[in-house]
Amino acid sequence: MKKYVIIVAGGKGLRMGGEIPKQFLPIGGKPVLMRTVEAFYQTDAETGIVLVLPKVQQDYWKELCRQYDFRIPYILADGGRTRFHSVQNGLQAVPEEGSDVLIAVHDGVRPFVSSQVIQACFDEAARQGAVVPVLDMVDSVRQLSADGSSMAVDRSRLKLVQTPQTFRADVLKKAYSQDFTELFTDDASVVEASGVSVALVPGNRENIKITTPFDLKIAEALLKE
Repeated sequence: MKKYVIIVAGGKGLRMGGEIPKQFLPIGGKPVLMRTVEAFYQTDAETGIVLVLPKVQQDYWKELCRQYDFRIPYILADGGRTRFHSVQNGLQAVPEEGSDVLIAVHDGVRPFVSSQVIQACFDEAARQGAVVPVLDMVDSVRQLSADGSSMAVDRSRLKLVQTPQTFRADVLKKAYSQDFTELFTDDASVVEASGVSVALVPGNRENIKITTPFDLKIAEALLKE
C-alpha cells in the first residue's frame, strides 16, 4: 500500500516566549521540524511527505533547508485557519486516494516518535481503517464539576493520545469533507464524527510534543541518550 504522512507545523511559538516558532527551534543543533521529517524518512524512505506550514513561515523554512543542506523530498502545503483546515489543505496535496492508500497525520513538534510506532500505525490502519497511538495514564486524575468540586477518575479507563494518527485515505478524506466544529480536537475526533471507530496501538513515551521551554530541555536530554 502507498503511504503518506501529513506533518502539520503551524505553531507560532507563543508558549516558548520567543519570536521563532517552536517547530524551527534547534535541538541538538538541528531544527525540531527537520528531526520530525527525518523520523518518517528513516522509517521508510518511500513514504510520501506532505509538510503543512503557514505561508508566512515558508520562506524561513526554505532558508533553514539551505543552511542545513536538508535534502529529504517533500510536498509543501499552506497552513489553514485551524489545525482542521491545515489538514484539509494537506489532504488536497496528497496525489492519490482510495482504500489502498494510507495517510498518517503527525504533529511537526513530535520529533521522537519511534519507527516501531510509525510502522504499527500504518499496519493497523491497513487492517482497521483508523488508528491512534496512545499511552497509559501514570498520574492520578480528577474530574471537575460545575460547582467547582472534583472527584477521582479511574485512570485505567483513560489514555493519552499521540500522533501519528493514521487512516485509510478514503476514510480520512470523507471525514474531512465535514464542516468544521470546535469539537474536532484531533484527526480521530473528525473520523469518529463521520461514523468510523478508531483502533488503538501503544505509543512511545519519548514521543513528546514540544511546546514549552521545559519540553526543549527534555528533548535535549533525550538526544543525549
